[in-house]
Amino acid sequence: MYLIVGLGNPGAQYAKNRHNIGFMMIDELIRSPAFGPEKKNFDGITSDGQIETAKGMEKVLALKPQTFMNLSGQSVQKAMQFYKIKLERVIVFHDELDLAPGRLRMKLGGGHAGHNGLRSIMANIGPNFMRGRMGIGHPGAKEDVLHWVLGDFGKSDQAWVNAMNDACVRALPVLLSGLPDAAERYTTEVMRLAPAPKLDTRQLNAQKDG
Repeated sequence: MYLIVGLGNPGAQYAKNRHNIGFMMIDELIRSPAFGPEKKNFDGITSDGQIETAKGMEKVLALKPQTFMNLSGQSVQKAMQFYKIKLERVIVFHDELDLAPGRLRMKLGGGHAGHNGLRSIMANIGPNFMRGRMGIGHPGAKEDVLHWVLGDFGKSDQAWVNAMNDACVRALPVLLSGLPDAAERYTTEVMRLAPAPKLDTRQLNAQKDG
């Protein structure tokens, strides 16, 4: 079984935040008829499903921790322990300031770069899990970061956000294939399905205004 986690904060007031793009990806995933109804488990919301890969059907547990971002690792750890899921089968999708809007990079291990969700997960299960880094861009100044990540995506962002989440879901058979270069192939496929937008100066300024 794979554990696919999307990071975010619970509550309607956070639902459209840039920080919640991981939740958005999971919401898109569990809309599939291959996934069952949402359940409250492991201090989170889960849905069981299956994804067909080139090597056969893979069971998947989708998880949205409901502990708020800075305690996400508690939820992830509980799900892992219950299902005895190995660390190499944990994949966490999260917002990434250091990537341009709409860019995706898969990364195994590494630091948390100040991301409290990653920090919590690393404290609970260690650093060597796969991360799906979903680019939201950077506001340009360090003091603007908190407002930026907890601000809502703008109307002009919706097309690429929706396309990116759809592509991340559609390409999952590649990521779960078990091939040595699955992460690289997955990144390429997501970017093929949903190329990152080319933002001009006016659009970037509009993003900063929320």
